[in-house]
Amino acid sequence: MVNQICIAGLVQGLTEGLHFAQKSGLDAAAVVDVIAQGAAQSWQMDNRYQTMINGQFEFGFAVDWMRKDLGMALDEARKNKAQLPVTALVDQFYGEVQRLGGGRWDTSSLLKRLQ
Repeated sequence: MVNQICIAGLVQGLTEGLHFAQKSGLDAAAVVDVIAQGAAQSWQMDNRYQTMINGQFEFGFAVDWMRKDLGMALDEARKNKAQLPVTALVDQFYGEVQRLGGGRWDTSSLLKRLQ
């Protein structure tokens, strides 16, 4: 559960960064080349930024599975009184991706809901 909580926040941050770069007219791949050398670097960035930019989401860990896992984490958080506001928000965003037909898309498909 801890792993999925962390990944959800990382993927959402990468999604927003790429979306911001694209809306600002920047070359998102060039931006990632620069920021991947610093504190923003992550496995998600290294392995998913290019497919995200290209709108390729037909592989990897599915949104349906992530929502199942985040649901378990949020249920446990209600029991142990942990506060997971970002996790709850990202879970809602994944719900939007499912409504777009992306239940089997890779979790990096969060970008799709902003396009």
